[in-house]
Amino acid sequence: MKIQKPLILVTNDDGILAPGIRALISVMETIGEVIVVAPDKPQSAMGHAITVNNTLFIDKISKDDDAIAEYSCSGTPVDCVKLAVNEILKRKPDLCVSGINHGSNSSINVIYSGTMSAAVEAGIEGIQSIGFSLLDFDWNADFEPIKSFVKRITLETLENKLPPGVVLNVNFPKLKESEIKGIKVCRQAKAYYAQKFDKRQTPFGKDYYWLAGKFVNEDQGEDTDEWALANGYVSVVPVQFDLTAHHSIQQLNTWKLNG
Repeated sequence: MKIQKPLILVTNDDGILAPGIRALISVMETIGEVIVVAPDKPQSAMGHAITVNNTLFIDKISKDDDAIAEYSCSGTPVDCVKLAVNEILKRKPDLCVSGINHGSNSSINVIYSGTMSAAVEAGIEGIQSIGFSLLDFDWNADFEPIKSFVKRITLETLENKLPPGVVLNVNFPKLKESEIKGIKVCRQAKAYYAQKFDKRQTPFGKDYYWLAGKFVNEDQGEDTDEWALANGYVSVVPVQFDLTAHHSIQQLNTWKLNG
């Protein structure tokens, strides 16, 4: 009896030609049947944006006899997942992996991340999902040291299954494989960006702005993703897309909302 390999959807936010997604594809093809649907250009920090006022295009960039089918999409990372599930795939994938992102998606970055939003969208669709990120923004970042960890986390997810409504946010420190101390399941550190805009002028005298600012981590806990990464560990944070602050419902019910 032939055992069916898991169907794995691969996407990202850095674009289909990014070295990070190439590294992720190389790991996933050792695990299952891979389909790639990713943006045709960088879409970093798009969050959970979807395209509603423009047309969407999908182009198959792989050949018919290639081992892996690859499609580029003119939309956002979330658009890629929606189109993959509804238009391209013949059945729902067993897993969606997003990344490997060039740069951190730990702590508050998860809110802005196109990488993680693609993973969350897959989770909303009822698909096991993981977002992977490496703390190295260099386009030529070395992903080799983390491939074994990517494979281990993926296999464990496929075997054990995530709780309903949960996806994984996985971040890797920029270290050699031998220097990574292990994997820690963490909570998201309480941090924020101290916002600043760099105001400049065009040669024609029109003002324009570059978003700047500084990442501020005020969380000293040793159970956070920021602590794990700073101390040589891979951080794994279970993320839920139910944004309800359940612990606040009782308090709000004490308010005189109805007069």
